[in-house]
Order: sequence, then C-alpha cells, then structure tokens
Amino acid sequence: MTDLYQSQRAMRNMRRAAMQRGVIAVLDVGTSKIACLILRFDGPDRLREADGVGPMAGQSGFRVIGAATTRSRGVRFGEISVMNETERAIRTAVQAAQKMANVRVDHVIVCFSGGEPRSYGLAGEWALQDSVVTDQDIARVLSACDVPDIGDGREVLHAQPVNFALDHRSGLGDPRGQIGNRLACDMHLLSVEASVIRNLLYCIKRCDLELAGIASSAYVAGVSSLVEDEQELGAACIDMGGGSTGLSIFIKKHMIYADAVRMGGDHLTSDISKGLQVPVAVAERIKTRHGGVHATGMDDREMIETGGNSGDWEKDRRSVSRTELIGIMRPRVEEILEEVRGRLDAAGFDCLPSQQIVLTGGASQIPGLDGLAARILGQRVRLGRPLRVQGLPQATTGPAFAAAVGLSLFAAHPQDEWWDFDIPSERMPTRSLKRAIRWFRDNW
Repeated sequence: MTDLYQSQRAMRNMRRAAMQRGVIAVLDVGTSKIACLILRFDGPDRLREADGVGPMAGQSGFRVIGAATTRSRGVRFGEISVMNETERAIRTAVQAAQKMANVRVDHVIVCFSGGEPRSYGLAGEWALQDSVVTDQDIARVLSACDVPDIGDGREVLHAQPVNFALDHRSGLGDPRGQIGNRLACDMHLLSVEASVIRNLLYCIKRCDLELAGIASSAYVAGVSSLVEDEQELGAACIDMGGGSTGLSIFIKKHMIYADAVRMGGDHLTSDISKGLQVPVAVAERIKTRHGGVHATGMDDREMIETGGNSGDWEKDRRSVSRTELIGIMRPRVEEILEEVRGRLDAAGFDCLPSQQIVLTGGASQIPGLDGLAARILGQRVRLGRPLRVQGLPQATTGPAFAAAVGLSLFAAHPQDEWWDFDIPSERMPTRSLKRAIRWFRDNW
C-alpha cells in the first residue's frame, strides 16, 4: 500500500509541474482506438487547484490545442496484450497531436478500461484534538478507514473521500474549518489488477513520456457525460467501448461504484464476421453503416451488399437482408445489457433517489439501442455525449470520446484522493473488511 501511495503522490506532483509549464497530454488507451488530446492551461487559472475535498469543478482554465486518434493495436479487453504494437500506436497518436498543437509534451495522464475493477465502500472515524477540522484531521480520518483485503496482485487506482459527517451532521462535502468533536468519513476505493497498471506504466515509459496521472475510463466517461443534476441526484454511466463496457455510478457529485463487463462493440463485429462469413474489416463497415437492434417489415426488403475481394465472384457479390444482420447483433447487445443490469443490481443502484442511466462510448451509437436498454435496464435511459470543451475539434465531440474528454476535465480538476493528504506512515491502513457493495444504502 505504502509504495502505491507514494507513487500516486509523485504523479500528482508531476501533474502540478506540467500545469505550471502550461501543457499536458491526455491519452485514452482503448481496445479499438487510442485518442490523444493536448491541453493548454492559460492565465491565472493555470495554478488554481479545485477548491477543497470536493468533486470536480467546472471546466475552466484550459483549451484543447491538439487532438489525434489512431486505430488501437495490441490491446484486448482494455488491457495491453502486445507491448510493442501498443507502444507504436501510442507514439503515432501522441506525435500527430503534437504536430497539430505545434508543441512537444513530456507529461501524460492516461485512462484505461481493463483490469477488472472492483469497488469498495470504506468508513472511518476520528476524535478531533482541537474542535476545528484541519487538513491533519482529514488525513487522520482517512487513515482510520478500514481498508479491505483487496487481494494479492491488485492495486488501488482511486481512493476518494465521498462523504464527511461531523457530530452526526452527514452529507458534508468539505468539513475543514468547521467546529465539532467527532469526524467520520466514507471513502470509495477502486482496485484493479496490478499487472495491467504495470504494463501500462512500462508502455508509457517506452514511449519516452512521463506519467502524471492514471484514471479509470468508466470514471472519467461519467465525469464528461453526466450533467450536474445527474451527478448530484444519482445516475449510472455506461461507457460502451470496443473491448469492454465500463460502468460507473455517481451521487452527490462523487463516483461511488465502478465496474466493467468484458464485452463491447468488437464482439458485435466478430459476431457479424462469423455469421455472414466476411472479413472483420467488412463486418465493421456493415455494422456502422447498417447495424441496428430493431427489425421492422421494411428491413426484410433492405438488402446489404457484403462485398469482399476473396477472388470468388459469386461469394463477393452476396447480399443479406438487414433483418438478418439485426438478428446477429441483437442477442449480443442484449447479453451486454443483461450483464450490466446484473452489476447495477449488485451495487444496489435501485436504492438511489434518481435512477437515470446514460449510455455513451462508440458502441452506444447503434440505432435503437436506447429503447432496448430502457426495456432491459428498466430505467430512464438517454444517450450521452461528452461536455463541450474549448478547442475540441468537431471530429472528437461524439460519444466515442467521452473518456478522453472526461480525462481532460480530470486533469484540470482532479478530485482530492487519499494520497493528497499527509497520512502518518504508522497509520497507513492495513485492517481488512469484507467487500462492501451496498454501503451507500445506509449513508445517503
């Protein structure tokens, strides 16, 4: 735990240094694409940190000056599987973004969707020495949290205080400066497979870049796709990527749960490729041009040329009806949504005051998906696009860029985490607690 705490602190310091210099890159390492945005921090806002132990502030103080995206290589299920291919793809994206921005960047903040994320709810209490809450008291109450045994080979990716209580007054965002006797805190901890993080760190190093931060794609997609009211009252963001579907739940402007389903748009493409016996590239084209999940009488008559260049003229001239294509796609989409439904139920999502669901990510663009999702998830569902940020090129404003845009908001205004406080080393959390998923039912 201690070395992770130190390395996260080091990354935070590196991020501050990069912001002082004025430019930083954000990199979304996905299964189907790698996106790089270069941010410039201008004027007096450059050094202003988000105030307090709060959630993220608005998106002031930066603009996008470079953007590039390239086809991902060597990444499966949001995890690096072939190091040198991923390294090449990252270099390509970063170099293209640097060329557009006409600036060189050394520091990068990365998000990824793999690593089998697991959420835990923690609680801690601390009797105040002096009646006024100080930074030191926050550090003490965080160190008093019972940290669960997250298992061998796993590391903490996020550890965020999400609620404070002072003498039974709960729901405080930032208790510093307030007067009381007993301070309590709820913390959300997200752990992932350590090997996935290590591979990513090594890959970034091989690209001659310095890592100034790391985040979960599910988290940052929620930051950019949920509007303020949804983040406040309770909502889930479902980020449907190529190799995995991320899931994050927010309430009171904090993420309180995250998970991922190891299926996404690439699985649909693979199903089409096998079902229609066409190459993967052709299947991808058919999916994006003609795909859907609702068949009507018209779709029997709409014929799709499969095309191809196998040399077999008869085979290359084949065509299939759109109904047949929908028949291949729909079962897989239903399977992904059923899996998401199971994760939401396990998290106790139905206990939240509002149960809005927002679909984002590249695979969320399948026509008719929102209607099918509303039926399976049984909630209010809408399609989400990331917030508009200054300077973002039109090509990168779609739902496929929710994580990249969210990561730039995270870079500009990171929420305070455990490692932002000077936790006394003798009080580094070591006690264990069984995995607590439904903890927020009792707290909110």
